[in-house]
Amino acid sequence: MKKENNEKMKIIPLGGLEAIGMNITAFEYEDSIIVVDCGLAFPTDDMLGIDLVIPDITYLQDNRDKVKGFIITHGHEDHIGALPYILKEMNIPIYTTKLTMGIIEHKLTEHNLMRSTRRKVVKHGQSINLGKFRIEFIKTNHSIQDASALAIYSPAGIVVHTGDFKVDYTPIFGDAIDLQRFAELGKKGVLALMSDSTNAIRPGFTASERTVGATFDHIFSEHQDSRLIIATFASNVDRVQQIINSANKYGRKVVVEGRSMVNIIGIASELGYLDIPENTLIEIDKLKNYPPEKTILITTGSQGESMAALSRMAAGIHRKITIQPSDTIIFSSSPIPGNEKSVSKIINELEQLGADVIFQDTHVSGHACAEELKLIYALVKPKYAIPVHGEYRHLKANSEIAKSIGIPKDNIFILQSGDVLQLGQEKAEVVDKVHTGGILVDGLGVGDVGNIVLRDRQHLAEDGILIVVLTLQKGTNQLLSGPDIVSRGFVYVRESESLMEEARQVMTNALDNCLTNKRADWNKIKLVVRDTMNDYIWKKTKRRPMIIPIIMDV
Repeated sequence: MKKENNEKMKIIPLGGLEAIGMNITAFEYEDSIIVVDCGLAFPTDDMLGIDLVIPDITYLQDNRDKVKGFIITHGHEDHIGALPYILKEMNIPIYTTKLTMGIIEHKLTEHNLMRSTRRKVVKHGQSINLGKFRIEFIKTNHSIQDASALAIYSPAGIVVHTGDFKVDYTPIFGDAIDLQRFAELGKKGVLALMSDSTNAIRPGFTASERTVGATFDHIFSEHQDSRLIIATFASNVDRVQQIINSANKYGRKVVVEGRSMVNIIGIASELGYLDIPENTLIEIDKLKNYPPEKTILITTGSQGESMAALSRMAAGIHRKITIQPSDTIIFSSSPIPGNEKSVSKIINELEQLGADVIFQDTHVSGHACAEELKLIYALVKPKYAIPVHGEYRHLKANSEIAKSIGIPKDNIFILQSGDVLQLGQEKAEVVDKVHTGGILVDGLGVGDVGNIVLRDRQHLAEDGILIVVLTLQKGTNQLLSGPDIVSRGFVYVRESESLMEEARQVMTNALDNCLTNKRADWNKIKLVVRDTMNDYIWKKTKRRPMIIPIIMDV
């Protein structure tokens, strides 16, 4: 490094630091901004009817002229899922590796964005120059092929971003993680390391993907007289490869079921990341031509998602597959934090149908455990540590690891989305906070459902709705008909006639009082209807349904 270097760069996480998902981080130096990843998050239970959540990129839109490109570390939804939505707002080029680009291009085609989006495929070991930054792609291992770590060079120093990674010395496809390059960077001097915290709370090392292959072989040999159904993540191409290897060894035909699974396997085999022997894959309609014990299904739904193929099979509503008591079902994944309930519900449903369910030892994680994180810290020797990817407890565990390896407490930053961390050779500090948040996507509507709409949905879901309809005479405000009360999701009217009749009576009296005043305007009448109903219903039932007055004049 130069003796006198007072240059400073900024790191601004715009998402992905409070939970698993929605990863997106901006790096800014003078008039250049590069954006690493652009992911979505899946809705929490209280987001009724929401399909997905994408990051709020107000900060990027405000600095549109500075933004040079999206750098994508790997092809998981929590890193690429928001791209089609964000590209509609801001047309920025995308730089990433071959398989990741294949998956992104499939999305862009669906959203009619292929022609308008500039894309460049980068190989591991290559660098690209964007504005004042140079970004080098470094080979890592993860539960999807072609994952990269990034070395981000700027006049202020080098920042290494690990992406999602694990250290796998015996990967299924391609090379092991390029530890040598991490060490070379460490020798040059690294300003900051941003490392994956997802498994930081787990001690030890993450097992190699290869260990799962041995488990599958064992399961295949023990269950030679039953049909096998294996649920795993669509994007775990290596896992699919190992299932196909075992199927081939035991002479079974393979069916792939679930839209995302079919898409990704198609892309991976086209680009040469999957080796499928001829005549192994068959169409789902051809299943009936083979004895069940000679077939195997690879399906989506390992996280208990309600619309995924496995959930539909468990519920008996899958059009082409019926679970038989002789089936063996293997969950080749572990529940993502928050999905435990839906996974156990599906396991219960499958076992009630008589199937045998296996979920032990059929999965290894794609994320580094504590010892691997120590290895990366020891090789890179960063001045500052910035844990990323995970909930607060994961980030905290990662910061403890950094401390144990000798990084001073003051040089470790657990950031929140929106924090602006300014760092240079001399010091680093959080200098500002920018606007961030989640934008809710419901069907085709992006951002048209906000907190108020969600609150209404929550209210309707918990307490139901009462509609009060009345007709007034124009000019004289005389009550011509009504008030009629319609209930939805509040009480079953036929069994609560007396309650409804009494409510109607109370309502009529209140309206008589209100309407004798000739100047009573509609807002006043609506207020009276709401207040009267609220008070009465609360007194009688201790519930607060949503009350909607409808007034017509004739």
